Amino acid sequence: MFILGFAGCIGALRENTFLLKFFSVFLGIIFFLELTAGVLAFVFKDWIKDQLYFFINNNIRAYRDDIDLQNLIDFTQEYWQCCGAFGADDWNLNIYFNCTDSNASRERCGVPFSCCTKDPAEDVINTQCGYDARQKPVSGISSCRLAQRVLEELLNLHGDTVLSSSLVKEVDQQIVIYTKGCVPQFEKWLQDNLTIVAGIFIGIALLQVRQGSLMDVTGK
Repeated sequence: MFILGFAGCIGALRENTFLLKFFSVFLGIIFFLELTAGVLAFVFKDWIKDQLYFFINNNIRAYRDDIDLQNLIDFTQEYWQCCGAFGADDWNLNIYFNCTDSNASRERCGVPFSCCTKDPAEDVINTQCGYDARQKPVSGISSCRLAQRVLEELLNLHGDTVLSSSLVKEVDQQIVIYTKGCVPQFEKWLQDNLTIVAGIFIGIALLQVRQGSLMDVTGK
């Protein structure tokens, strides 16, 4: 991009037709590639979703192996307020966090701290907040306001059905950690901000076309 901008600037200042044509042609190629990427992203959205799921799960497996990868996953989970690709149980893919009996790690059946719900009163991050988060017993639901609120939300979603063990587990987990996966959270964010994303894309495209037209006029 620097070389392209440099060519356009020098071409306009020196009235060099070769540099201006170089700038216009490559600007057109970039615009075409952006348009193609947008169309492909819409057409192959299910494929992109599968690839994102595959990418996140692969990174979950290697979470403790690369500090940069670890920071990326922690940032993603904190930003999207999510845990795993489709839920907290995706962390069973990691040898340190899985719930198997053979796992001797202290992090067994837990999740990284970035999965934990945030307490505004806490100034210091508790890096051990995810320990045992996926095997915590249900305790004090009737006296906990947060658990009552989560329980009401679940009952609204599922109607007057009998509370199954999986729903009880979800209620208990939501007090401590995020239970929504990062893939659904990303999809939700994209839908909520689709107008903004489309507006930015169209704005950049129009700016590129206008800049290319101005360069052509200057060259003539």
